[in-house]
Amino acid sequence: MEHFFKLKENNTNVKTEILAGITTFMTMAYILVVNPSILSQTGMNFGAVFTATALSAVIATLLMGLYAKLPFAQAPGMGLNAFFAFTIVKQMGYSWQFALTAVFLEGIIFILLTIFNVREAIVNSIPNNIKKSISVGIGLLIAFIGLDNAHIVLHPKDGGTILALGNVTSGDGLLAIIGILITGILLAKNVRGSLLIGIVVTTLIGIPMGITKMPSSLFSMPPSISPIFLKFEWKSIFTPNMAIALFTLLFMDMFDTVGTLVGVATKANMLDEKGNVPRAKQALFSDSIGTTIGACLGTSTVSTFVESASGVAEGGRTGLTAVSTAMMFFIALFLSPLFIMIPSPATAPSLVLVGLFMISPIKDIELENFTEAIPAFLTIIMMPLSYSISDGIVFGIVSYIVIKVVSGKGKDVSLTTFIVGILFVLKFFI
Repeated sequence: MEHFFKLKENNTNVKTEILAGITTFMTMAYILVVNPSILSQTGMNFGAVFTATALSAVIATLLMGLYAKLPFAQAPGMGLNAFFAFTIVKQMGYSWQFALTAVFLEGIIFILLTIFNVREAIVNSIPNNIKKSISVGIGLLIAFIGLDNAHIVLHPKDGGTILALGNVTSGDGLLAIIGILITGILLAKNVRGSLLIGIVVTTLIGIPMGITKMPSSLFSMPPSISPIFLKFEWKSIFTPNMAIALFTLLFMDMFDTVGTLVGVATKANMLDEKGNVPRAKQALFSDSIGTTIGACLGTSTVSTFVESASGVAEGGRTGLTAVSTAMMFFIALFLSPLFIMIPSPATAPSLVLVGLFMISPIKDIELENFTEAIPAFLTIIMMPLSYSISDGIVFGIVSYIVIKVVSGKGKDVSLTTFIVGILFVLKFFI
């Protein structure tokens, strides 16, 4: 392991990497339930989607760990699964087989773009200050996701306010607050594995509160994927609606993945001397293969998870972290009741505190230079407010180009950045 993953070179060890991998899994295990819940609304078999979700996460994350040797986990992405179910199927009126075909084609196109270094060029075209701001924006977004999952913040339907404080004196909100305090105290005492311990302890506290539901059994055989395996609708691949669905999937996945890779790598101090993500091509290739295989298995687009930041926060620095996460997903196939019992308020504290860890690069942003600071700020603020990593990057890149050019500093903008900015603008008109 030392030779393959270069643990000492990355200032880590086997114990730290495995613990980090388990922590990453615990913060993203919700996808095992949420993804089948969303996709089953299209008529897909819930049990089959559960198995496809776990298997796609195992395969894609193993690729990330063994091929790219990076500590990032992959699974069917949130937002992308909602687009699959509610836009392509519910709104556009197409079958889930049509949607799976779009995902498969997306994976194939991404493989080709990666082979010809197009995706890597896009990653490298992001200006350094925006790369730092992506990490900060993701930190705010992931903290907001945690607060939202625990119902500490709510979205009032009366139109009085955009957001409001939820009930923090009982139920989910109280449990999450307790978890934040427990995890925070562990972090303050420099306890190794604080995030993971916090999740476990908070889950146990949720039992007497009636929030954590004890399973009737721990072991279960995974359901068959035969109802959804290789169920493609080839007759629709050259239709205009397939083109629209495919373009949107490509855009959403492209910049969500790019944002996550850049943001988490920035926080982990993994960027090279040019400010680029190491082994970005291998990482993007792993993502492309994961999406393609995931579609064959019967699930929506597989992407790099922002919750990977929790493993990095625990010290994960190499592919061994990702391998450990993949092994946990494999175990979950047979111990699904155990992992499904972990409530959202138990994982929320880790997400909130990882948000704190992720904002540290803000001190390195050139805040005195407004041509750099304004695009960076828009990147940061738009991620949580739009609930989208890709939309935050759009605002950052486009404003960067416009402000630089108008202020007479257009030479600071590379040709690739210009091209990416044009694609961003076109996205809003297509």
